Amino acid sequence: MVAALARSELDVLRSLSAQALPAYLRDLEHVVNIDSGSYSKPGVDRVVDWTNDRLGELGGTVERHPHNEFGATLVATFGEAKSGPTILMLAHADTVFDEGTVRTRPFSIEGERARGPGVYDMKGGLLLGLGALGVLGFNAANTRAPLESPRVVLVVNSDEEIGSPASTPIIEQLADGAGAALILEGARSNGDLVTARAGMMQLRITIDGRAAHAGVEPERGRSAILEAAHKAVALHALSRPSVGVTVNVGELHGGTRPSIVAEQAVMTVDLRARDRSAQEDATAAIMAIAEGSTVAGVTSRVETLALHQPMQPSDSSQRLLELAVAQADGLGFRLGYTATGGASDGNTTSAAGVPTLDGLGPVGGNAHTADEYLDLGSVVPRMALLAALLLAIGRAR
Repeated sequence: MVAALARSELDVLRSLSAQALPAYLRDLEHVVNIDSGSYSKPGVDRVVDWTNDRLGELGGTVERHPHNEFGATLVATFGEAKSGPTILMLAHADTVFDEGTVRTRPFSIEGERARGPGVYDMKGGLLLGLGALGVLGFNAANTRAPLESPRVVLVVNSDEEIGSPASTPIIEQLADGAGAALILEGARSNGDLVTARAGMMQLRITIDGRAAHAGVEPERGRSAILEAAHKAVALHALSRPSVGVTVNVGELHGGTRPSIVAEQAVMTVDLRARDRSAQEDATAAIMAIAEGSTVAGVTSRVETLALHQPMQPSDSSQRLLELAVAQADGLGFRLGYTATGGASDGNTTSAAGVPTLDGLGPVGGNAHTADEYLDLGSVVPRMALLAALLLAIGRAR
């Protein structure tokens, strides 16, 4: 890998990023004010449609992968294949918020902070990727010749917040042979990049018992809720935060009314693990609890909803980090890095052996809450950083 770009080049990228800021803010208001929860297919597809148009304006060759249940996934290719590496950039259009959230708290700006559902996770990062491509000179009108740049493939999916069940096969296929993966999730609140993420598994356990009158002949019943309660206690007991393993029962519901022994219960389980060995051990323990039973006569069915291997640092990802740090130094700001318990599509690219760097979006915080925010002062330097990193990777041989 090469060192930082020349100061003159970095000055140009920063100037172009500053010029792009007004359009970025207009676009941010527009996309944040579209409800696009993962299960709100019409809303997610509205964001995808808008993004598709913007990618066309930038001159990208866009493939659309529709899905019956979730929003579409876009794959946009920029630049021609060269001797240098193909760079994957990954962003997502979906959020965790329910339909109608925009009506109660639409996009707003308070001082240096933008607020609204998904402003930080990760509509701000999605737009940063589009902005960096524009800074590099990609545009369908050819009003400015592209700077020396690599082949970039931008993936915009619509199901990341629920584990990317539909888009993971697309990402895995694109990762084959990629030279680097840049994940546009937001930077940590102190500006740190993310170099490691916990592995994640999510399960749905459906418990089948036998209904009976709770007052007349309860002995004939087999309570699915009682079995679920036993499972919940046992599952939570598997958590070992000191070694980076957490197990959480996030949903539990069942039964029909108080006077009936519950015939069925459904629970969802989330596992996070810092390394692959711990994830495998915890998975085996979870499955033993999920498939076994404490209440006689009760059976369980297990469905895997999402599965990501841990994103762990490697020598190649360390070199990618050093390259990013060098660009930030040249742009005049310090760039740190950290690990996090949240998963992203970077787990997928990392597991495929692609050098991966995450958290390249704008600075912000309080993701998945009503207090989510994006630091507007970070947009220009982070856009310049992303553009510089794309150029620097493209020059690496």
